Formats: sequence, structure tokens, C-alpha cells
Amino acid sequence: QVQLVESGGGLVQAGGSRRLSCAASGRTFSSYAMGWFRQAPGKEREFVATISTSGGITYYADSVKGRFTISRDNAKNTVYLQMNSLKPEDTAVYYCVAGSGPTTLRVRGGVNYWGQGTQVTVSS
Repeated sequence: QVQLVESGGGLVQAGGSRRLSCAASGRTFSSYAMGWFRQAPGKEREFVATISTSGGITYYADSVKGRFTISRDNAKNTVYLQMNSLKPEDTAVYYCVAGSGPTTLRVRGGVNYWGQGTQVTVSS
């Protein structure tokens, strides 16, 4: 069992930056691919980014490529999402996820564990 707890959400102005963190419980953190999904009001939950167990492979949604960076620190059981050049359309609840691989984790069916979510609001 893996428990995921996100932090770092809040209100930020358009063009600003924010870093989300996700702390994972358990001694098996380094064996899971990790990632982030988001859900905006009235929209489907969507893939944002994933990262492999070693951190050597990453995937990004086209909408965030070049602006967001996912990283992980296996010694701290933590995964991060650095968000730069934020836009109002990035407003959403951001969810930390864990699964078996960075490729399969890009779809909801590949998620084994979900965090509770953290709200990010980008004002124009």
C-alpha cells in the first residue's frame, strides 16, 4: 500500500511559478513510477506528467511541455512538479499518482494509487 500526500497548491498569478510536492509513505517508493494528473472544473481528469523509477524517463502532456518539470527524490520518497509560466487554463486540482511504469501511468487505468489532490488556481 502506498499513500500519497500532495502539497504546494494555492493561488498564483498568470506567468508565475509554483512547485507541487508529493510525499509517499512506504519503503517501496523507488519501485513505482510516479506522475501527476489534473482535473479542471467541468472537465475530465487528464494526464500531466510521469517519471520512471530512476527518473531517467519522463513524459509530458503537450499542454505543459516546456513549462512543467517533473522530478523525484527517492531518498526523500518525494516527487515534484515544477510549474512555470502558469496560465489560467492550468487552474485545476492536481493529483499525485503511482503505478508500474511511466508509459502506462499516462492513462487512468494505469494508476495504482491516487493522492487526495491539491488545488492550483491561476489568476489572469
